[in-house]
Amino acid sequence: MVDCWLGPPLHRVLHLSFPLLTSNSKSFSMAATQRSSVDYNCRCSFNTGPSQPSLLVFSGGTAFNGVVEELKKLTTRVAHVLPVSDDGGSTAEIVRVLGGPAVGDIRSRCLRLSDESTAEAVAVRKLLGHRLSLDPRLAKLEWYSIVEGEHSLWKGVSRPYSETIRQFLVYFQNQILRRSSESFCFSNGSIGNFFFAGARIFFQSLDASIFLFSRVSDIPAESLVLPVISTNDRLTLGCELWDGTIIRGQNKISHPTGGSTEPINKGSSCIPALPSRIKRVFYMSSEGRNLLHEVFPTVNPTVLEQLSTVDCIVYAMGSLFTSICPSLVLLGIGEIISSRSCPKVLLLNGSYDRETTGFSASSFVTAITDALNRKYGDPLNCLNNMPNQYINTLLVPKDGQIQVDFQCLAAKGIFHVVSVDSICDPKVGTVFDPHSLIQAISNLVGEYMSQKL
Repeated sequence: MVDCWLGPPLHRVLHLSFPLLTSNSKSFSMAATQRSSVDYNCRCSFNTGPSQPSLLVFSGGTAFNGVVEELKKLTTRVAHVLPVSDDGGSTAEIVRVLGGPAVGDIRSRCLRLSDESTAEAVAVRKLLGHRLSLDPRLAKLEWYSIVEGEHSLWKGVSRPYSETIRQFLVYFQNQILRRSSESFCFSNGSIGNFFFAGARIFFQSLDASIFLFSRVSDIPAESLVLPVISTNDRLTLGCELWDGTIIRGQNKISHPTGGSTEPINKGSSCIPALPSRIKRVFYMSSEGRNLLHEVFPTVNPTVLEQLSTVDCIVYAMGSLFTSICPSLVLLGIGEIISSRSCPKVLLLNGSYDRETTGFSASSFVTAITDALNRKYGDPLNCLNNMPNQYINTLLVPKDGQIQVDFQCLAAKGIFHVVSVDSICDPKVGTVFDPHSLIQAISNLVGEYMSQKL
């Protein structure tokens, strides 16, 4: 019976053998350069190996996902750095009942990086990317069908894969049943999140669960998905507004939902505005309510190692204060980025959200600079670096809402601003055209690498 199964035998997990699953950009600045699409296509044909350019991308789990497939054509040597403080949706339910870090953004990026070259690979991706019904009763019935191995989603998944995945889903179920005082709601639950949580609890390691997920979904070995904080504990994000207000929880900062697990459009006009602009984000104890409860977690050392060696650092589009800045405020991040001479690229959002209403391009630069300098945090750990030590290029989607204030950017030492073709997404508005964006990044990295030779 599923209810009494205590998890995968350790010897089976540790010795399991996984089968192999057989811009056009236009510059409008003084320092901009252009490259032809032929140049981009040439770089996109690199074989896997050290000849590929290496990138590190700070992002959340949603906005950058749309260009991941195109980025693979340029390089697979990418370190994706993601926060683990999301407390919304089905992630919130896992954290509420089982504790631990939020894995939703990591699961989302892993799925985007996963293999789709065979029918089985597609079946595995479909299974781990599946969400249960919004109706709690139907969701629970569907979950039992999946965990018992009877659901149609298992079709096309071979026995080695199905046994591995199902054992950790069963282990997750067992952990829920052990918390008899808590009733778990499966509404809109992500099967990938459940697999991640089961593996993390079993191994008592977030890194081990990412490794397992990466092997099951056959992510290229040189593509790294890195939690910015490698922890087995719950992390809570807080923010301080300029009017002194403290808001606890990423979900309440970015898109308060009142506890709903339904998918959220962060750009929706129905989300109430913040009473004041955000001054800074910080980490706080799980039960903390004010600045006295601020904590200072340690950055994942692998992130620092990657920052020291990559050919390009990218601050992706997305929720500025809740997706990007949580990775930047940690001790060591600003120190290394400011010391690098490689391209350091900000991908400007195409539209406003709750966190950035009324922002100009220079406002984004200021927020990132303040986060990396830890300007409003512990005065003993603050930096005083200039904006152009952190950002030397802006890529801007054409027809975006955000004003590009060239004079203010120039005053910050940033002169390289490149316009990139955009498309209209019916849900969020103007976004980068993926091909044009990766071409623009290819141009920047290619110029840097040619200068190194």
